[in-house]
Amino acid sequence: MVDIREQSPLTLAFVGDAVYSLMIREYLATDKRYNINKLHHLTVCYVSAHGQMQALGIIENMLTEEEKNIIKRGHNSSKASVAKHATVEEYRSSTGFECLMGYLELTRQKDRLKEIVEYIIANFKIEE
Repeated sequence: MVDIREQSPLTLAFVGDAVYSLMIREYLATDKRYNINKLHHLTVCYVSAHGQMQALGIIENMLTEEEKNIIKRGHNSSKASVAKHATVEEYRSSTGFECLMGYLELTRQKDRLKEIVEYIIANFKIEE
């Protein structure tokens, strides 16, 4: 079995992307009755590179040193090419954020993961 602390940051981000997206979708699906177009729009606000960079800014003061190091590993490992709707900094920040989400999931820190995502949701500003 692989020691998660030694796993590639991009592998952690791969898992983190799925975990965060699912948590946001579950929240939105149970928050109110939205039509499918609104659900998609709101999900994109949270899970896009821009949204994840915003989320990272929201949680930065609540992170442990270990969590900051995980984010830094992810930020520094992301490649130079980016998605067409993201700046290089948004892409790198979002990779760091996803890396943290994946790390918390794979190290079974479910309560901490939930705490962080709930804090993001409570403080996230949707840009219409």
